[in-house]
Amino acid sequence: MQTTKIALVTGGNRGIGAAIAHGLAEHGMTVVIGARDPLAGEEAARRIGGRSVPLDVTDDVSVRDAAARIEEWYGKLDVLVNNAGVSGGLDGQQVGEVDLAVVRAVYETNLFGVFRVTETFLPLLRTAGAARIVNVSSGTGSLAWQSDPAHKYATSRIAVAYPSSKAALNMLTVMYAKGLAADGISVNAIAPGACATDFAAGLGLSLERTAEQGAAIAVRLATVPESPTGSFLEDAGTVPW
Repeated sequence: MQTTKIALVTGGNRGIGAAIAHGLAEHGMTVVIGARDPLAGEEAARRIGGRSVPLDVTDDVSVRDAAARIEEWYGKLDVLVNNAGVSGGLDGQQVGEVDLAVVRAVYETNLFGVFRVTETFLPLLRTAGAARIVNVSSGTGSLAWQSDPAHKYATSRIAVAYPSSKAALNMLTVMYAKGLAADGISVNAIAPGACATDFAAGLGLSLERTAEQGAAIAVRLATVPESPTGSFLEDAGTVPW
């Protein structure tokens, strides 16, 4: 029987996802990197001594094939990190100029992709027992912070698709935490903070916070002996919904 813990990180070939994968590997887990680009996934897996699977979270067949491969390899999944996400850019996300095609594309990855992956991998998570699901959300998905005049998000540029997709992901997190409590599976959302990654650079952001710093809360939730569930967390503690 496989005793080493098995983790899957979607979008784990770069940025915060790669940092999470590295952190889990350092904790002794066997990490599988899911990546749309198979070559990028294989290279990222080599760097941490893990494995990779082609995985496009927007494609049913791709997700089912990835699950079948992990079942064949290990027969279980202890940790699922739903990290894959897209910003959609800034064009077509401004109030009064919203492009629904942009919104749909963002939601297809950031929300429906999480539904798709989580549902498909549930049998393997249930087999593992006391499994963990970590959903990589964003502080921009906090309704409390977005509506607080004293918070920096009150004056940030309005891009409607990405923050609203993360707010929806937060609700998904709560519902799955409730629904999987009887299975002993913890489900939490994290706000890694804005980090110096390709994702941020694509939005024109120059940042000092590293991907490793952003990944720390995800790694902690995946590895602590006793995990909370139904929480939204950052380094400093609880993020208000």
